[in-house]
Amino acid sequence: MQTYRYEVRFLTPAFLGDAEQSGRWRTPPFKAQLRQWWRVVYAAQAGFKPGLEAAMRQEEGLLFGNAWLTDGFRKSLTRMRFDKWQQGSLRAAQWSSLSTVTHPEVRQAVASDLYLGYGPVVLPRGAQRPTLKANAAIQAGESAVLSVAVPAQHADRIEQALALMHRYGTVGGRSRNGWGSYALIPQEGTPELRGALPVRDWQRCLELDWPHAIGKDEKGPLVWQTTPHADWKELMRTLAILKIGLRTQFRFTTGRNAPQPEARHWLAYPVTNHSVGPWGGSARLPNQLRFKVRALANGQLVGVIFHMPHRPPPAFHPNRTAVEHVWQQVHAFLDAPAQKLFRIQGPKP
Repeated sequence: MQTYRYEVRFLTPAFLGDAEQSGRWRTPPFKAQLRQWWRVVYAAQAGFKPGLEAAMRQEEGLLFGNAWLTDGFRKSLTRMRFDKWQQGSLRAAQWSSLSTVTHPEVRQAVASDLYLGYGPVVLPRGAQRPTLKANAAIQAGESAVLSVAVPAQHADRIEQALALMHRYGTVGGRSRNGWGSYALIPQEGTPELRGALPVRDWQRCLELDWPHAIGKDEKGPLVWQTTPHADWKELMRTLAILKIGLRTQFRFTTGRNAPQPEARHWLAYPVTNHSVGPWGGSARLPNQLRFKVRALANGQLVGVIFHMPHRPPPAFHPNRTAVEHVWQQVHAFLDAPAQKLFRIQGPKP
């Protein structure tokens, strides 16, 4: 077995629910992350060839455990453990609401944490400020040591997946909005994180209905970075402003039970007060655009926005032309000088 040890340090609060839905150090979210990014590495090494899923699921089931292979249930060959399992140190009574942002579709200013964290962050009836829904969350700056053990023959892909977790990974509730951003810091005896950026032409990515690569266009990878910020609170406000802007550029002409989807529905679904009748009440379409917070060597933080394009599930009857048009507008919005973002390149092999 090949063993790795990393300090996991959170850069923004993480909403990792235990049995009581309070934040606690737990390995399952990180094993899920490792599995997700392992698939991305596998797809890139397979050259994104058609039909790769069958062989990938076979190998994934052997490595991470399964109950679907023809020879029966198998335990995971991948082992993970933290050196501590305690509850997060950030209590609901200590939650300090972030500064507000303007939303053109809302009459009053909206707290940044409520906008980006709605669900784990709530505004109780009669309250003036948002707070945590659960008893606790893991605070920014908290850390623990994660040990990972895998069979040596799988070490190459696992190492590359861990590197992608470090650069793009987030865990917990509302993690696609940047909550639960973390850094993996190799401990003594563990090699430095390495691996190339798995990119693919973003329109070709729409051939598959699962996130298998970071998109690219004629300008390069679809990865944008903010200017440096002194702390996570102001950075999350910046991310809230960006998300509001890229969403509200698509204006609705219908309300509840629209007869067909509008452009904004393809960003993420459901949308409050703007349902699509043919999609029903239980349809879920996660946003393909993800936020991540990274730490710089000088202690400042930057926000990273990246697009993992894929075709919406068949149940949505996606119109490819409409989907492409929406994402072209999003890319143009993020490239516009007014957003003060710049494209960044990934690591080379």
